Amino acid sequence: MAIISVSNVEKIYNPDTIPVHALKQVNLEIQKGEFTAIVGPSGSGKTTLLNCIGGLDTVSSGTIHIKNIDLTNLTDKELIKFRLNHIGFVFQAYNLIPVLTALENVAFILQLQGKSTKEAHSLAKQMLDSVGLSERIHNRPAQLSGGQQQRVAVARALASQPDYVLADEPTANLDSESASKLLDIMERLNAEQGVTFLFSTHDERVIRRAKRVVTLRDGAISSDANQ
Repeated sequence: MAIISVSNVEKIYNPDTIPVHALKQVNLEIQKGEFTAIVGPSGSGKTTLLNCIGGLDTVSSGTIHIKNIDLTNLTDKELIKFRLNHIGFVFQAYNLIPVLTALENVAFILQLQGKSTKEAHSLAKQMLDSVGLSERIHNRPAQLSGGQQQRVAVARALASQPDYVLADEPTANLDSESASKLLDIMERLNAEQGVTFLFSTHDERVIRRAKRVVTLRDGAISSDANQ
């Protein structure tokens, strides 16, 4: 059974004025443990598709099932709870809280889930160690390099043990060495722990590492191939 099932999804912006068809009849299934890149030129719809799969945007028609849950039927409150407990997010801009340390940024999600401060900090330390940042846990984002901040973001995304991780252009702001280290970590977590990763990217460094590449053009899937 697919962990993510996208069926006949369309997304139309400004339907009542000048409609923009961002997604057109998209059908896609992602199995547990996949390491998949959604690629395409700017404006092809890849970020929109990722946002819809992550419950950050609503579809105009069609359905998105995560396991046996239909995201398109959830209320805003239910979506917030679902995202918190089932989805890990890694964004291009890191989205770390500036006044919190690396440890506190990772623990914050766990505390939102109801874990005690002690348990959240213990789990956060484990995750930061897994991404090679055990010596930087007390540093705030401004005291970390871009690559280190993105590794904190990966640790935060994985700390809650989500069903899958959505990564939107995660290497876009990183130099080659930092991007390579980040992708090494993601590949290891995928291989050793079976973490499901779904990327939106135009970065060849990510595309070369992906085991499956789904190409979008003008809002529709033009190719879908394993590699």
